[in-house]
Amino acid sequence: MNASEIALVATGGTIACEADATGALVPRRTAAELIESAGVDVPCRPVDVRAVDSSSMTLADVDALIAVVHEQLADPSVAGVVVTHGTDSLAETAFALDLFHSDPRPVVVTGAQRAADAEEPDGPGNVRAAMEHIVSGGDLSKGVVVAFGGQIHPARGLVKADTHALDAFRPTVGNGAVAPVRPDPIAPVALAGATIPVVAAWAGADGSIVDAVAALKPDGIVVEGLGSGNVSDEMGQALHRAIDAGIPVVITTVVPGGKVEFAYGGAGGGATLGSRGAIPGGWLRAGQARIALAAAVSAGVDPRTLIGG
Repeated sequence: MNASEIALVATGGTIACEADATGALVPRRTAAELIESAGVDVPCRPVDVRAVDSSSMTLADVDALIAVVHEQLADPSVAGVVVTHGTDSLAETAFALDLFHSDPRPVVVTGAQRAADAEEPDGPGNVRAAMEHIVSGGDLSKGVVVAFGGQIHPARGLVKADTHALDAFRPTVGNGAVAPVRPDPIAPVALAGATIPVVAAWAGADGSIVDAVAALKPDGIVVEGLGSGNVSDEMGQALHRAIDAGIPVVITTVVPGGKVEFAYGGAGGGATLGSRGAIPGGWLRAGQARIALAAAVSAGVDPRTLIGG
């Protein structure tokens, strides 16, 4: 095997989809087919893991993918790994890979907005860009990255910000802001088995949903709050009760850009929630915060160490 071989690990998603007889998109393309369609001239190793819509990716699926990526990197002939993935949960999976990525070789996650059999598919170009990043050596200080729509973004603090645009992914950090600090990676732990529901806030929400979720005794709760990390007074009071019951709570925001920093008073204000023990999500949005909290619970570490600043 060639010393500069790139492993392409395929998990399905739009990049692998073709239309069936009814016109519905179904993931069918294999890793070998994705490599062939990209037209790359570097030695590649196809690895098929799943063929699934990423909205159905479970934590067990993510654990299995992490294990496969680490297995590929255990081979010194592998120069780096490209993971092809559906865009719905791509940012979450890329972040999970990043939490456990301590190898100096690049791992790049990519996908597509258009099906493989579309008139002008974007998947082949994204795969080429991912492989070019590996061949160039990349910027290893950024950890796991996402190659999409002509851009290379660090996985940490990334969101899918557009349902159809070819450059759909955006960092939550705006122009001029200090980039998120990437904490030291930790040894892989199982994410599966952790129950971390996400609860969305809305103006004037009562506390019934939070109380119902807390009654299930989850391992943690992620709240998709408003503004810089606020909820209504009644929802805030319910979160106080959850925290008092020993349930870790991370507060994120529905706002696409900016950092969650607690500032406001009132029962549902971020400052009050923080004083009661809630954790600000920083640059992470709900999906990535859920991954961080699941990893922290499994590893037995303070979630703040994985959420970062």
